[in-house]
Formats: sequence, structure tokens, C-alpha cells
Amino acid sequence: MNYISAAQAAEKWGVSERSVRNYCQQGRITGSVRNENSWLIPENAEKPERKKRNGKIPSDLLSRLRLEKDSGFKGGIYHKIQIELTYNSNHIEGSRLTKDQTRYIFETNTIGISDGAVNVDDVIETANHFRCIDLVIDQAKYVLTESFIKQLHLILKNSTSDSRKAWFAIGDYKRLENEVGGLQTVKPADVQKKMKELLKDYNLSKKKSFDELLQFHYDFERIHPFQDGNGRVGRLILFKECLRNDITPFIIEDDIKMFYYRGLQEWKNEKGYLRDTCLSAQDRFRKYMDYFGIKYSD
Repeated sequence: MNYISAAQAAEKWGVSERSVRNYCQQGRITGSVRNENSWLIPENAEKPERKKRNGKIPSDLLSRLRLEKDSGFKGGIYHKIQIELTYNSNHIEGSRLTKDQTRYIFETNTIGISDGAVNVDDVIETANHFRCIDLVIDQAKYVLTESFIKQLHLILKNSTSDSRKAWFAIGDYKRLENEVGGLQTVKPADVQKKMKELLKDYNLSKKKSFDELLQFHYDFERIHPFQDGNGRVGRLILFKECLRNDITPFIIEDDIKMFYYRGLQEWKNEKGYLRDTCLSAQDRFRKYMDYFGIKYSD
């Protein structure tokens, strides 16, 4: 993907550079990436439209998420998902930040530490994961593509210690072999071909069933296309595809991660383990929706 600067985008759209930077900070330019003290904007990004307000509070999940995200509303389901999905998905992958620390970073954009020390990458990846969720919400109804998946990885790993390693490709497929749970994954030279095949087959039909989403998740994790971050990117994709297909989404919480791992390992032989784990997680998510007065269609 090619990027342009904020100044170039400002000239292209006929607005001030300050306006472009504000759009980026507000998450209104899909795919914009913070690079040290500047913003990188996808070359094909469109100028954000002026928001129309009719005073009605939507009762469907995606519309509510977009409303609360764009308005900066505190304490709603968008707020809840940012904290729960980010904390649990990062914690499954080894982050040592607590849920309270995750909440503090989201709510104040600062780090609260009373004692001990924290890993810098844990903090960066937490802040980056918030932006990944915003991208998922913005792009929820679009067909799943390689560029979107790579964009999630680029945002997640941007400015981490991994991004400074010559052999680690952020926003691109892995260069070195890796394993997951002691199992071999697709070799780097074959990843692009396998991902294209996976997405081609997946996108043949427009409407997906719950099991089709889980099948894609299993296939994605078996390919393990990135050097690191595959689990988090995979779960973000699952969340997006639930929104796209009007399926109640779910969050794999840390207390059920072993059932989740078992489900992935046994999927080819017994689909019930992963299905039941995700359905249980879906039931938990419905309680959030009930509390916030949001309807679910499935």
C-alpha cells in the first residue's frame, strides 16, 4: 500500500493540513498510520464527509458503535468493547497489563503505574489495538481483503520493538518459519499463495454462517501469515466478519483461552469444541448488548 503525507492529502482535498491531522487523530481517515511525529495516509483514502445528525440513537450494534466512536461517547458499548477486546486479546498473547491499566490507557491516553514496571511494547500494542478496533468498525461492511488484513497488522505492530528488526516485516507476511502450539505453519514462500486461495474461497459467498467464520479463523491461524500478532489479527477479523454478517460478535476472554486453544487444535476432527467455546463467549456478549439496549438479529 502506498502512503502520502498530511500535507499532500490537504492539497489533494482542498483543506488545511491541520484539518487532515485532526481527521487522523479522530480516526476518520481509514488506514492512517502514526509514524513518529507525522501521519501516513493511504494514497486512495477518501476525504471524510461532514457528519449528519438526526438525533436518533440506533439500536443495532454497528450503527451504535460508529455513533459512539465518532462522537467520543464515554461509558457505552464502544467503550466496553475497546477495553474488553483489547485487554483479553493482548493478555492471551502474553501482555502483562491489567484490565485497569488497559482502561486507564484508553480513557486518559496516559499510563498509570503504582509500582513495578511495564513492558513498553505492551503499552504500545494496547494503544495500537484500540486503533485496530476503530478500523474494524469503519471497514465492517467491506469484503475481507489481503490489504485490510495487512493493514491491521501494520497498525498493531507499528512503533514496537519488532518494527525495528530488519527481519520482521510489519504490515507484510512473515520472512522466517514459525510454529504455533508446536505445530508447523505455512512456509514464508507459500504464504501469499495460501492467503489468496483462502480469501478467494471465502469470498465466493456473500452471507456467512457462524461455522464458516470459525472455519476461516482456523485456516488463517494454521497459515499463520505474520511473524507475530496472528492471534490478535485473527480475532479482530472474526469480530469484523460477525459485524458484516449480522452475527452477534464475541470476545475470547482470558479465562476460556485454553478451551479456545483446544478448539483450534481439534477443529479438523471435532468442530464442537471451538464452536461451543465461541457460542459461550457470544452469550456473554449478548449480556453487554442487553444492558446497552442493543438488538441482536441472530
